[in-house]
Amino acid sequence: MLLEYFQMLDHVEAIDLNAKTIHIRSTVPAQSPVFEGHFPGLPLVPGVLLIETMAQAAGLLYIATNDFTHMSFLMSVDKAQMRHFVEPESVLDIHAQIEHEGSGFLVAKTSILVSGKRVCNGQIKFKTQSFDELPILDVIKGSAERVGLFDAIKAQA
Repeated sequence: MLLEYFQMLDHVEAIDLNAKTIHIRSTVPAQSPVFEGHFPGLPLVPGVLLIETMAQAAGLLYIATNDFTHMSFLMSVDKAQMRHFVEPESVLDIHAQIEHEGSGFLVAKTSILVSGKRVCNGQIKFKTQSFDELPILDVIKGSAERVGLFDAIKAQA
């Protein structure tokens, strides 16, 4: 996980394209410039970065379910709850499930657990757009490869 570069996902543990679910594991770095200000002497992962982590997981799942034809863009966060602090070196188990998609929109249910304990969850809504209109498909495929998405899809089959 590279917080300062918004690379929040480390490795896809499992994906189920039929159930539209994904499980990703990430480890919060021991050191990051983010912790210098949040908070000096008490380093904690900012809640907005936990929400971004859940959004990225749902987005990666969406891209996989549509075979890299469309991408999702964060539109709103509903029912988000920060339940516990997340410290450096925490191992995050990130889960996302697509609840609804259609008419250019996507809704996902998301959560993050640390040591089996839910630290945050929420419902996240996205606008979707075709990669035909976006110049970033190669970058997205590179990110998907880096976190093992293609291997997880093959393992599911």
